Amino acid sequence: MIKRKLKDIATWVNGETVGPDTSTTEVAGVSTDTRTIQKGNLYIPIVGENFNGHDFMRAAVENGASGGLWQKDQPNPPEGVPLIYVEDTLLALQNLAKNYLASLPAKVVGITGSNGKTTTKDMVTSVLSSTYKVQKTEGNYNNHIGLPLTILSLEEDTELAVLEMGMSGRGEIELLSNIAQPEAAIITNIGESHLQDLGSREGISEAKFEITAGLKEHGSLVIHGDEPLLTEKVTNCPFHVKTFGSSEKNDYYPVQIDQKTNGTYFTINGENETEFFIPVLGKHNINNALSAIAIAKQFDVSMPNIKKGLEMIQITGMRTELIQGEDGVAVINDAYNASPTSMQAAIELLQDLNGYKKKIVVLGDMLELGDSEEAFHYDVGEGIDNSKINYVFTIGELGRKIAEGAKVNFSPNHVLAFDDKQMLIAKLKEVVEEGAIVLVKGSRGMKLEEVVNALT
Repeated sequence: MIKRKLKDIATWVNGETVGPDTSTTEVAGVSTDTRTIQKGNLYIPIVGENFNGHDFMRAAVENGASGGLWQKDQPNPPEGVPLIYVEDTLLALQNLAKNYLASLPAKVVGITGSNGKTTTKDMVTSVLSSTYKVQKTEGNYNNHIGLPLTILSLEEDTELAVLEMGMSGRGEIELLSNIAQPEAAIITNIGESHLQDLGSREGISEAKFEITAGLKEHGSLVIHGDEPLLTEKVTNCPFHVKTFGSSEKNDYYPVQIDQKTNGTYFTINGENETEFFIPVLGKHNINNALSAIAIAKQFDVSMPNIKKGLEMIQITGMRTELIQGEDGVAVINDAYNASPTSMQAAIELLQDLNGYKKKIVVLGDMLELGDSEEAFHYDVGEGIDNSKINYVFTIGELGRKIAEGAKVNFSPNHVLAFDDKQMLIAKLKEVVEEGAIVLVKGSRGMKLEEVVNALT
């Protein structure tokens, strides 16, 4: 983590020190939350729509902070506290992170995309960790506040930082890329998330491509090569471009895939003698693994170490996580988030799995899809194969559109739509039996982990 004297931090954030001992006070780490502050932290109060961190400066010091930033337009700064006055505390946080990172030897791998960012981050980290000291974005610290905090948590001897970059609108990834200045970047895919804000898949692709804004000159850009909205953007671009995908036109593509209940085995072009294994379900996750392989080769990781790194992946929870539940019922917990692309991939995964007496999907609303949201939900339902799935359960108003689509192919008594989660759980428990498997997937706001917990 960052360890610097307050006076040096003041230079990095273009601020002015006030209060006692500012020339000798040293900080160790930063925090924007007094509830998790550690002794020696620099407290950075953020002004939000419904809160003002400046109100908690005194509490931060009492909890162990050695000093803090203070926005000049905020009244009543506390006396007797080492402070740095700045024009804007959020901008100061971002500038502090950028300058701290520039002082380190660490190189950055940036990751963005509509789906698979977190899984890809975990895979890239695991593969690179076979050869280097690596740190990654923890949890959902992937926005304009979280990414700077992640950077400021880097150890001085970290060699590679794997940083996830999320967004809710245009310009956000450009900001993050300019802070992180990545040596290499991955765009996992272009889906439908954020259609409500960006209007079209073209708009989404433009927003995701902002990751190149801070990409180092002659840096490496790894993209989903089966996506025309991305490949058309890299013609004559100044970066070292590598592509991955299912088609043979890509630099990296799978040759053979074998889906097992413990994970996925596959081989790739150019490495036919090497069988890779990822302890993750779903053929769609091979694309994520391919992007990790591409990045690893950019950083000269040996093929044996790449193979070992993929085998040792630890995936962040609620992402195609297979759990053995009560009474011999298996559950695929994919409840962290959902879009049409990721939901279709999860359903295809369940359809491909063998050895189960009964297969059931529990699907919830997919959010932020804009004007076509009902059509997206209907199409997901209509695409479910009734020869491979026994029951379709849905929850939520938009989930009813999934049910409507499913009824095109399913008998009505095998498609059940609910508005009440407890009623769904009660009916689901009547239907499941030993040897059954249940897929649970929906947007984060649906909190479908409650269904998972009821079965496990």
